[in-house]
Amino acid sequence: MSVLTSPRGKVEVVHCRRTESQDIYCIKNLIRKFTQKLFGRLNIIYLLEKANLAVTLCNDKEAIMAQATFVDYPNWNVSNQDNWVSVFRELDSEIPCTPLNTLFLHLFVAVDEYSVGCCREIIRTVFKAVPELHFIFLIVPSYMSLGSTLITVFEQVGNIPSLTYDEDFAVHICHRHNHYPQLHIRNARVEDHDDLMPIFMRYDTLLKETYGEYFLAELIEAQDEENHAVVCEVEGVAVGFMSVCSRVNMQLLHECFDLGPFHGLCIPHPDDVLQPPEELSIKGSQDAELGTSNHSSPEIVEEPREPVSPEAMEGIQGRITEEATAEELLSVVHSGNTSEMEDIENLTQQSTMGDTDGCVSCLRLASISMPKETSDFRPIYKGASAAFCIQLFCIEEKYEARSLDFMNFVFSLFPDKNFCIISLPHLTPEFALIQNFVKIVPFNNCTLEQDLYVFHRAGLLKSIKIRLATLLDTPGVENLVSTLMLNKSILEDLKQYNEARRDHDGTPMKAFVAEVAEQIVGIAVIRDEMDVEYIRSHYNIEDFIFFSHHQREEHGHLYHFALNPVFRHYTKFFLKEILRLGYKSCLYYPVYPQIREGKFQSSYAHSLTSALHYLVPVRPRRQIVYPLEKLGINAPSKAVSKDPLSYALNHTNRKLTLEPKITVNAKIVVVGASNVGISFLETLVFCSHLKFSNLTLISTHGLPGKKLLGTEQRKFLASDHCFHDQDYALMSLCSWVNVVVGRMIAIDRAAKHVVLSKEEIVLYDHLILCTGQQYQVPCPTGADISQHVTNREIPNSGKQQYTDKVPCNHFTLNDEEDCCKALSWIRNNSIIAEDVLQLL
Repeated sequence: MSVLTSPRGKVEVVHCRRTESQDIYCIKNLIRKFTQKLFGRLNIIYLLEKANLAVTLCNDKEAIMAQATFVDYPNWNVSNQDNWVSVFRELDSEIPCTPLNTLFLHLFVAVDEYSVGCCREIIRTVFKAVPELHFIFLIVPSYMSLGSTLITVFEQVGNIPSLTYDEDFAVHICHRHNHYPQLHIRNARVEDHDDLMPIFMRYDTLLKETYGEYFLAELIEAQDEENHAVVCEVEGVAVGFMSVCSRVNMQLLHECFDLGPFHGLCIPHPDDVLQPPEELSIKGSQDAELGTSNHSSPEIVEEPREPVSPEAMEGIQGRITEEATAEELLSVVHSGNTSEMEDIENLTQQSTMGDTDGCVSCLRLASISMPKETSDFRPIYKGASAAFCIQLFCIEEKYEARSLDFMNFVFSLFPDKNFCIISLPHLTPEFALIQNFVKIVPFNNCTLEQDLYVFHRAGLLKSIKIRLATLLDTPGVENLVSTLMLNKSILEDLKQYNEARRDHDGTPMKAFVAEVAEQIVGIAVIRDEMDVEYIRSHYNIEDFIFFSHHQREEHGHLYHFALNPVFRHYTKFFLKEILRLGYKSCLYYPVYPQIREGKFQSSYAHSLTSALHYLVPVRPRRQIVYPLEKLGINAPSKAVSKDPLSYALNHTNRKLTLEPKITVNAKIVVVGASNVGISFLETLVFCSHLKFSNLTLISTHGLPGKKLLGTEQRKFLASDHCFHDQDYALMSLCSWVNVVVGRMIAIDRAAKHVVLSKEEIVLYDHLILCTGQQYQVPCPTGADISQHVTNREIPNSGKQQYTDKVPCNHFTLNDEEDCCKALSWIRNNSIIAEDVLQLL
């Protein structure tokens, strides 16, 4: 909330929000002739569809006071949207504008009386919402003045010609530091105590009650080589505090969390034991019934890795063995005293890192068989710790969006450390700093009520560049994807793009690479989406876009996406650049059903994508069953009526690239794969603005729908018309939900966990019991059939439970697993299929 005062002294309390479609009428009413001269005659609906960020300013009565629209390429056609950087660099080489730190203002309207205050409030809000943003450009005809409003925040830097008009256009710029500057970080002093204590007390009084009134001053005074306290200040006043320590209990972390992809947060050592003994590898995990299918699964497969450059390796040759070198990820770190390129030449990291937030779910999407986790094996790391931890952190809410400004300074305090870690209670709401960290996967037997997050030094680099791939990028991509299970498919598609720019069937395709310090850290391959009509008719895609404002060639199909996890927080930027450079407005990613009988569905296999959690799942639409033969020429087109393999659809567009999701880390455990349980999980999964990171389903046979029932098995079950095989395929719950295969036998409400039949426990914060109705083995009534007893005369035995041995030829059919077992028994006991069908 902010307060605006007009020149006449009127006061309005205002707040900013995302622009919605119902705002269009009010926006049009705010457009003046002067606005059209500045920005041109615009189609407001079309502009909002293609904008990366649109902000509306409302008063306390929800009346619209102002609106601004921002896009990641210039207006007035002064350059093509994919190559504007070179044009603006020629205009003023001292402005380090990049696609990461730049947006363009395409429209601004406001109520005349409050226009100046509205403009400043919107600009401040935009800089706060996009922490990486440093410059906002405004392009207008050179003969036009900006007026009394925009001139207060923009200053001219030069003129550039138009590509289509025979006239010049003036370029104006707005800098971040004038509205929402970066924070000044320094070492804490005891005098900061009085400024910081009100902030701490606003959030938590436990520290004061536990350690005394002056705990903060004592903590600041206790600084040494291993403990540091830093603050951020604004105008000489401390507004944030961070305490860091290099003493980390690595043994506890190794016992509780799967740090293998991060090389245990240790420096590589020749005596490290990273692979299980052969007998354990062959044995595998027999207790994998506690198997999971989502991003927090313990089955970790490493994300792309990039070897260090030879130049960087020379500087650390004495510290790292050749064996450790093969496990390195990326030779980029950052120091506050030298340039990025100088740091890259002198420093390097030692880590083998995997994207613990997305790799497992994406492997499921790829329709591939995953290796079982060897649960008995834990890697042994002999190297020194390469991590320091954040012990205490607090910042004024007004400056929370600049929390990452701390990291550059605290890494400079520990030049020999490459990882920063922080542990939080899992019910802690996700704050701005944590959104840049990678959440670590705990082991199955971990009972800590803490989540562990990791940030790598190289994640501070801002020189990431997205561009179209070339033939010279092939060796770098090969190194990047060498550990991926579908790396051959990625390399084949990259080769096809370099050779023909089209798929084998003629579909246009594009390949993009992410580059940092001349090293490839990401790869993405897209094709034109050819089934646009099918998607529109079978999925509620119009919940997210106005379909008529998107050209057919603007729909893209994401096939491959792999990004070095050090730069995972740039995933949305990568997606945004794919849309801009590829001239696309929408991207679709299908998730096909799981494999059958352990084989690839090769014609549908996509590589894993760690971008899954940055996309939104799209609900399927209920379909009309057309009698095609009777309709004849009146039947719908084949593009709509065709029946391909069903898949779950995920989507992103330009409007979603700068819209964050709210992460919910609460442990939500659902017991029973009944219709109610599945429907409950479906509702949570399809909340597009929320990301539930800890959903668990406990079921006797896991998720239903993993077997394709044939006609014979299907006839065994009564149809409830709620969910069937296609519904499960269209939801793809295995991409979002941890699945525990087992039977719950007890609930410990005090400890908040459930006990399974194998004496294993599953912790929960919210427990949902929906086991559903099930058929039971009937208990004999003991009635004498010779007396011709009626049903009314039989004693009520509904509460009796049959405890004797169940005959081998008696089956209770509750799900698909029971059907398969029954049919298998019938066939194995010399009853031929024809007899089975007759019995049915």
